[in-house]
Amino acid sequence: MKSLELENVKKAYGATPVLDGISLSLEPREFIAFLGPSGSGKSTLLRIIAGLETLDEGEVRLEGKRIDHLPPGERGVAMVFQQYALYPHMSVRENMAFGLKNARVPADEIAARIAQAAQVLEIEALLDRKPGQLSGGQRQRVAIGRAIVKQPRLFLLDEPLSNLDAALRMRTRIELAQLRQRVDAAIIMVTHDQAEAMTLADRMVVMNERRIQQIGAPMDVYARPANTFVARFVGSPAMTLAGAELAEGYGAFARLRLGDGTIVSTRVPRAGLPASGLQIGLRPEMVKVAGDGTGAAANVELVERLGERTLVYAALADGQKIVAEDEGASRVRLGDKVHLRILGEAAHVFGPDGAGFHAT
Repeated sequence: MKSLELENVKKAYGATPVLDGISLSLEPREFIAFLGPSGSGKSTLLRIIAGLETLDEGEVRLEGKRIDHLPPGERGVAMVFQQYALYPHMSVRENMAFGLKNARVPADEIAARIAQAAQVLEIEALLDRKPGQLSGGQRQRVAIGRAIVKQPRLFLLDEPLSNLDAALRMRTRIELAQLRQRVDAAIIMVTHDQAEAMTLADRMVVMNERRIQQIGAPMDVYARPANTFVARFVGSPAMTLAGAELAEGYGAFARLRLGDGTIVSTRVPRAGLPASGLQIGLRPEMVKVAGDGTGAAANVELVERLGERTLVYAALADGQKIVAEDEGASRVRLGDKVHLRILGEAAHVFGPDGAGFHAT
């Protein structure tokens, strides 16, 4: 049985559509990330699942039972908010117990659940402190603990790491990865941070303009983006998209001519490609700085040194921007003229409508 099923969920605020026919299903204990830019509808969708927003059309089912007509407290769902939403006048223990008391859970069971959650999250020493005495990371763990004690069938996390600094975000990301092994429930996390989604999720749901653009395992989405939006949104830095046209050739695979005349031999089947309006998609690792003076000529506009590798932001002769990769000890400098070797066998091709064609 599926953990969660969404069927044709639609939502609008007045004349403004927010979600347009969202359908999705989760496996038991699966970790799903809703990934997309602000305004894509991901947080609204999370709130509809939680019961904090109503849907206009469609159904939400949890373990086969329809829940979209139920109040939040009866859905078997626990939500962790971006702003923690802790009661400042209550201790950590009281915050974690509050919902259980309202649900009339026996006191001894409340104590047992809090003790277990505190041990899992390593916050036993914090139970008698107030939220104002805690760091941001500690408050986030308390908010997660408050959700755990409810023993929900589904966890909903709304941008759970966005308020943390970089070091604490990494530590909490590790804690979330460990936590998922200890809870017997599916997890949905909303984020705009692709590193979080690719690190934690079994599958990513990439959203834009009220719709799901692609669903898949993180590296599948990275390696075979469904369209130009996904191609540029997933991956850092963004994939280079350059206008191209089919070059002459009779092989099974497409040869593309870029605006500066460079010919790229791809492993994308030639059959079925439109004759015009094509774009080639190149990740930085598909474009190498060539030390032998061969390849496409480019002017260096920025050099980003990352230690183990160097990213070179350059412009081809026709002005097309492109990101290439060089070794960590690269000697390339701003303003240099370089040659770039394009690894066409890994290139992607996109049609006039933005749909992707990929190497076989």
